[in-house]
Order: sequence, then C-alpha cells, then structure tokens
Amino acid sequence: MQIEPTAIPDVKILTPKKHGDARGFFSETYNRRTMAELGVDVEFVQDNHSLSAEQHVLRGLHFQIPPHAQAKLVRVVRGSILDVAVDIRRKSPTYGQHIAVVISADNWKQIYVPTGFAHGFVTLEPNTEVVYKVTDYYAPECDRGILWNDPALGIDWGAADKNPVLSDKDKKHPKFADAGVLF
Repeated sequence: MQIEPTAIPDVKILTPKKHGDARGFFSETYNRRTMAELGVDVEFVQDNHSLSAEQHVLRGLHFQIPPHAQAKLVRVVRGSILDVAVDIRRKSPTYGQHIAVVISADNWKQIYVPTGFAHGFVTLEPNTEVVYKVTDYYAPECDRGILWNDPALGIDWGAADKNPVLSDKDKKHPKFADAGVLF
C-alpha cells in the first residue's frame, strides 16, 4: 500500500498494490494492521456502496456530528469521481479548506477522510460505483451537510458546477458559515 500526503495532512491518499496476470488482478484493498502502520488506526464498522447512473451526480457535502461522527475510506470500483473533503474542525489550521482528488477504478486510489470533515463527490462518468467504509453507524439524528456550491468554500466541481444532479436533501444544506460549530 502506498500513501500520498495531501495539502491537509490528516486526509490521505492510499493506493493498494494490484497484482495482475492473464486472469485479471488481485488487490488487498484494506488491511487494518497495514493501515495502522500508515497512521490510519481506526475501526470501520459499516461498508456502503452507491451507484450513480448519470455523469455529474453530486453527493454531498455530508458528515455526521458527535457522538456518531464518521471517518471514511472511499474507493471507486467502476467509473470515476472527483472526491472532496472539507475541514470543518474549528480549531484546525486548515479549517474551511478542502482537498479534491480524482479517484477512479483505473487509478485504484482511495481517500481516507477523518472525522471532522464534510465529504462529497461528483461522478465524472455514467454508472460510477463508489464503495466506502465508515467508523460509525448511520445515525439520522447526527446527519448533517453543507451546501455543495457555497462560494466561501471555493470548490471547483468542474463541469458539474453548471448543472449537477442533486438530491432534494443536498440542495437544501446550509452554507458553511450558517452550519454552526460542528467539531
């Protein structure tokens, strides 16, 4: 497993090794011991899988507040996404900043998003499937979001900026400044 630093040190890009031959490939996409050695020492309790049928489906920016905050390990098994993590930890030196990285079935990268971050992604091609692990169970009472296109965040969603495919819920999230103290 290779690890790449990002502009926000707590967010990490991980690329598992892929062993291929004429039959296809094998990859160990998660190993708790290896992850701990790389500085990601968390216990994942749930796996989620989403399919976005259209290009420019935008999901986010989502997070859960304590006591059910979630860290995530995100990967793409078909298609590609622009994945975004926004630091919403008030006392963090990178508060309000974000990182954006392309993750695809082809590049085999994963992104580790720790607790205290809002997370979202936009699909770059149709029929994109995203699989991600989380460190706490879904808790609707702790479920929150930030408006995906809040100018204060300055996120460049690429072509999806003009006309993303959004859920009704994601259209109604508050702006970052109106979300209150979160972490």
